[in-house]
Amino acid sequence: MTTAETLSGVLCEVFEDDSIVATPEMTADDVDGWDSLSHINVILAVESKFRIKFTPKEILGFKNVGDMMKCIESKTQG
Repeated sequence: MTTAETLSGVLCEVFEDDSIVATPEMTADDVDGWDSLSHINVILAVESKFRIKFTPKEILGFKNVGDMMKCIESKTQG
């Protein structure tokens, strides 16, 4: 399973919407209900699913889902 597919599953769970498909260009504005509180839930769910930990600097640097995917991949490949 690709990072995008796994991330899509996480987003579907967090937002209880099976139609969400994570794309690199996706931002919080593209998902109904993605606000500051749900953003924390997304980060925690992603960290749990991928067994990684983001730094505050990394989280603040995410401009879109693609940035998050790149960070996930940098932490999981090795």
